[in-house]
Amino acid sequence: MGKYAGTVQVGVKGQIVIPKKARDLLGIKPGDTLLLLADTEKGIAIVRPDLFEQFQELLTRTGPPKREG
Repeated sequence: MGKYAGTVQVGVKGQIVIPKKARDLLGIKPGDTLLLLADTEKGIAIVRPDLFEQFQELLTRTGPPKREG
């Protein structure tokens, strides 16, 4: 519950369709703006901007994670 896994196909224009179950799960509606994060080693993440803003606020309050070693 609260999770989704599936596959999508990239169209000829480079577009993907977010499956309905995933849109419903996350409350994504037509016209919503999403933030796309890409990393050559880790891949792509698509998040709602409000969740990214919450993450930024948390980092601002607590600082970046400390690395061991």
